[in-house]
Amino acid sequence: MVIRHTLFRDQVLSDRERKNLAILDIITKSGPVTRTEISRITKLNIVTVSNYVNSYIDKDLVVEKGFDVSTGGRKPTLVELNAKQGYVIGIDIGPINMTSIITDLANTVVGKIRKPRPAGPMNEVITSSIEMVYEIINKSKIDKNKLKGVGLGVSGVIDAVAGTVRDTDIARGQTTGSYVSVKSMLEKEFNIPTFAGNDATVAAFGEKRLGLEQEVNDMLYIYSDVGCGIIIKGEIYCGAGGSAGELQLSIDTANAEKFTYWKKEPAYLRPWGVDLGITNEAKKILSKEKAASKIIDLAGGNIDDINIDMVIEAAKAEDKIALELLENAGQHLGMRIAYLINLFNPEVVIIGGGVERAGELFLGPIRRAVRGLAFEEPANAVKIIPSRLGDSAVALGAAALVLREIFAQM
Repeated sequence: MVIRHTLFRDQVLSDRERKNLAILDIITKSGPVTRTEISRITKLNIVTVSNYVNSYIDKDLVVEKGFDVSTGGRKPTLVELNAKQGYVIGIDIGPINMTSIITDLANTVVGKIRKPRPAGPMNEVITSSIEMVYEIINKSKIDKNKLKGVGLGVSGVIDAVAGTVRDTDIARGQTTGSYVSVKSMLEKEFNIPTFAGNDATVAAFGEKRLGLEQEVNDMLYIYSDVGCGIIIKGEIYCGAGGSAGELQLSIDTANAEKFTYWKKEPAYLRPWGVDLGITNEAKKILSKEKAASKIIDLAGGNIDDINIDMVIEAAKAEDKIALELLENAGQHLGMRIAYLINLFNPEVVIIGGGVERAGELFLGPIRRAVRGLAFEEPANAVKIIPSRLGDSAVALGAAALVLREIFAQM
């Protein structure tokens, strides 16, 4: 089976591919299910459905499982996905951590590894993702021959034409690495297709596919202030070169110094990082004020040990400084989201990246900023909710996108 490597850029599906996705989606979500029920839901005629399902059975992707209750005449046969017939791997190369997940064909997780991201340049980071593939295969004890594909969600600016990803973290020097080399190495080593895309983009698909209970066509996934995944009319939007969704300005260049007016007020344009600058701000405040705070207690008295989890825990204990930090961060992100809501008019905005674990202490300020700054019509139409997939959103989204491509070309 030949699979096009266009997973993370715009593509037009053929009629057969759309039918494959529609039928296999019903089987995956509703199985065991009859051919008649598939025909009713997809609005495809029963002969077409039967032909497609029979081809899946021949490929061992779908199996027959007993009979449904008869309403008169012959009992209809039930079919379901043969989920253990294959596995896919989703890898999240995040700003701080790296996560690798193996799922079966029904998106059920059978193995997960999470570790800190190497501090070296992008090429070193991408290369270490190959080691994660070996590690999770060994840990999960799956048959390597059943591995069908690998998807990578990478933190950085993607250039699908050049096959590169550029780190946007100023502290790491904005190094550029080639994800093409990883794709080719993995494909050669395991004889499987490999795909790469922006982390927020694949997380958006993961949340749409696996996190939401209802069908949503227009949505945004906000990865703190470092990226935005965009779903338009049910399809992923990646832009001309795969880099759509970057939320920050490029401010660390010589040219940026010429444009001084943006520095006066609009903090919502500045890149604060995956924790929205909360940790650094907490350290700065507590270093100057020497005030009593639950944050200091949680850090064992050492300001340098403060992290975002401590700030969230302190805020839940009603610590004043922690509450103000989350309020300010929520307002800054809310301003950015208000602009995006006016621009895209989405049904849902999902907040991810980690700070959403604070719940309403963080989401409340975001919603208030949106109500105060977005136009009334799009603000009333949108629901702002926390990520349902949490720190697994990128890896699960990458795995789910690989499955989508595999199913489309059955």
